[in-house]
Amino acid sequence: IRGWTTFLEKMTPQEAFNFINAYLRRVSPIIKECNGFIDQYYGDGVMALFPGFPDDAVKAAVAMQAAVAEYNKERMQNGFDPIVIGVGLHLADLMLGIIGSEDRMQGAVVADAVNLAARIEGLNKTYGSYVSLSDDTFFALKEPKKYRHRFIDKVRVKGREDAVAVYEVFEGDPEGLAGLKEQTKSMFENGLQLYYGKRFSEASV
Repeated sequence: IRGWTTFLEKMTPQEAFNFINAYLRRVSPIIKECNGFIDQYYGDGVMALFPGFPDDAVKAAVAMQAAVAEYNKERMQNGFDPIVIGVGLHLADLMLGIIGSEDRMQGAVVADAVNLAARIEGLNKTYGSYVSLSDDTFFALKEPKKYRHRFIDKVRVKGREDAVAVYEVFEGDPEGLAGLKEQTKSMFENGLQLYYGKRFSEASV
């Protein structure tokens, strides 16, 4: 949830619990419906795993955006500010196991994939996107053309040596914004290629 800290500053602890649970009641079932399961809640976030094809995760991400749009209608009718969420997706092998000691144990995923997914999610703030995914995820999709998408950048993510290509799925964006992204997709991607080729003046046109 974007601006989570700012939201908290305006709420009592009880209001914060009510808010986050109202949000989770709307998005959590979507993950299950799309063949995923929730590993952990992070206050303002959710980490979910999708054992099947990455298409399930993309479907869930788009549906979550739609659920938030509906929730925002209720929030605005009741005088509350709308919320915005970002989703980051990465495909990799990992292991779900038990961590802790004899006094306290819990299930957890310990893998570099988790960190990379979190980093990709954070890139949404930089690019003004809602759903971002790694190239590993994008190229493993069974139906990559099912959702409107575009390449947005190659980034060197903190903690990794190799650059990661990042794609944006904008199917769940507000329709006006999604339409503009679709109209300008070829120009945008061409401009990026010119930029990577250090043809900066042409890229800026």
